[in-house]
Amino acid sequence: MDLKEKIVAESLKLYSLKGFLSTSIHDILEAANTSKGGLYNHFESKEALFFAVLNEAKRIWREATLADLDQISQPVEKIKKLLENYRSRYLKDRSNFPGGCIFVTLSVELDDQRPVLSRELNKGFAGLRAMLNRLLDEGKGSGEVRKGVDTAAVTEMIFAGMLGASVIYGMEKSDACLDQAISSLIEYLDKLAD
Repeated sequence: MDLKEKIVAESLKLYSLKGFLSTSIHDILEAANTSKGGLYNHFESKEALFFAVLNEAKRIWREATLADLDQISQPVEKIKKLLENYRSRYLKDRSNFPGGCIFVTLSVELDDQRPVLSRELNKGFAGLRAMLNRLLDEGKGSGEVRKGVDTAAVTEMIFAGMLGASVIYGMEKSDACLDQAISSLIEYLDKLAD
């Protein structure tokens, strides 16, 4: 791992634990074992580092959460696999995200303080919602989801459930609570076909 990658990786951990605003340049320099020159040689500002960290967090999220979805043909089964991956491969990834879901941490912190940065986070949330809604609509078309189900409402419930599970897990660090929250969402999806 070169210095630039180390700065991003250590900043990712710090942002997960403390947020962007509460993480100082000194914290980053200390964690990455570098100097201001080492940092600013790779990033022109703390905001530029934020975007690099956000891109890395998105890459990790996609790699963990979307793993093996392409091997599943049924849309609702893809959502179930996404939820299982989100729980087991993303939220429980303490090596990259010791403080929990970095997207939740940053979105709450930055909404009023740094709206430009917050909008970047919201693009990812919008993408997840769109994917969930598309899969539910496909499930309706294939018969996995009853015709009368409001897929937009189900999308919002699943999305809110995922965020809620992230917040609770970030506070309590309880695998049992996280497992129950995600299992409840999966059980709900099973009832959409009845």
